Amino acid sequence: MSNTTLPNPPRVLAVANQKGGVGKTTTAINLGTALAAVGERVLIIDIDPQGNASTGLGVRREHRAKTIYDVLVGEAGLADAIVKTSVPGLDLTPSDADLSGAELELGNAPRRSYRLRDAIEAMAAAVSGYNYVLIDCPPSLNLLTVNAMSAADAVLVPLQCEFFALEGLTQLMRTIELVRGSLNPKLEIQGVVLTMFDRRNSLSEQVAADVREHFGDKVYKAVIPRNVRISEAPSFGKPALIYDLKCAGSQAYLKLARELVGRERDRRAKAA
Repeated sequence: MSNTTLPNPPRVLAVANQKGGVGKTTTAINLGTALAAVGERVLIIDIDPQGNASTGLGVRREHRAKTIYDVLVGEAGLADAIVKTSVPGLDLTPSDADLSGAELELGNAPRRSYRLRDAIEAMAAAVSGYNYVLIDCPPSLNLLTVNAMSAADAVLVPLQCEFFALEGLTQLMRTIELVRGSLNPKLEIQGVVLTMFDRRNSLSEQVAADVREHFGDKVYKAVIPRNVRISEAPSFGKPALIYDLKCAGSQAYLKLARELVGRERDRRAKAA
């Protein structure tokens, strides 16, 4: 294939929030599945040592021959660590507990904050066809999160509709500003996704209103409800959209995927 026919590089989005329990991994899994369902080709990179995205996509630990740990420490290329999932059009680079030692092992290694960016760029040159790369980040600010944000074009922020949501978001904004100032000047917020929304709870409505007032049209119109089927799905190693397509949570993620694709289409049109 000649260089003139190579596809555009994938849009790399870090799914991040330094606060735990906000639906970050759930969003990475189900948004990735929904994007694949609407015709996009997606790679999810699990860069959380807990490996929950890997488990939630049904990739058993014994099937994780190469992981993102091997990629970051230079023992494998990203293309070699990609596994197929049960969802057509959705691939995964898995994680496991070995990743928790990566920060110490990298120490003063050259380009320690750019290991993931370099790996994605090399992969994109070798493996064509991905439209989106979603990076599921750990719920903390460490070298793994810094690698994710250094590699990303933008950050997608899942935000739980509860009292301390905006406090956690303030910390995340500081991190994004630090990374933008020192490592990745192009980094931006792609959008904020309201998760675990409960219409019966006036607090959810208030948090949603506050976030929309603060971030305006950065906040997605699609809202992810608190939904039992979404919570059950990972224990079966399936995204919610495969476990129960018709449930309210699955339908919300499909709406989110369509909205995200529309935003990205508008962004490209303005940049052209």
